[in-house]
Amino acid sequence: MMALLGRLFARGEPVLSEAGPRDAAAIAGLHARSFHRGWSEGEIESMLLDRAVVAHRAVIGGSLIGFILSRVVVDEAEILSVAVSTARRGKGLARRLLDLHMRRLAGIGTRAVFLEVGEDNVPARRLYRAGFREVGRRNAYYPDAAGKPVSALVLRRDLA
Repeated sequence: MMALLGRLFARGEPVLSEAGPRDAAAIAGLHARSFHRGWSEGEIESMLLDRAVVAHRAVIGGSLIGFILSRVVVDEAEILSVAVSTARRGKGLARRLLDLHMRRLAGIGTRAVFLEVGEDNVPARRLYRAGFREVGRRNAYYPDAAGKPVSALVLRRDLA
């Protein structure tokens, strides 16, 4: 019976909310599945305990399916990481998380948001096309899956 209820709730709409230290293990797991070098639970927990970090999550039926993390310094923020579970990619969830996150950052007085993205990361670049502009490049900054260097694009979005 519990399995049936779990499957029924898993089909619902994602619930977006602020993330906290209790989400560290789930975020670390999704991060590890999403990136070549995942962050540990301890690293994530440390970030989530930091008052300068703003974090949001997407959950369905108690399961984490997405997150976004930023660090704020004075009136600027840097998006540290965004990830959505493989099964939920391409369905607009990252856009919803980003929109919620941008509203929260604007609400606390953030005037500009920065991020770095690998130039080969087409889905992420598509996500950031709305509102972000390229302001720099770090040549051969990231290794790709095969270890080949990939440049990072530095993007900025003004909120005020």
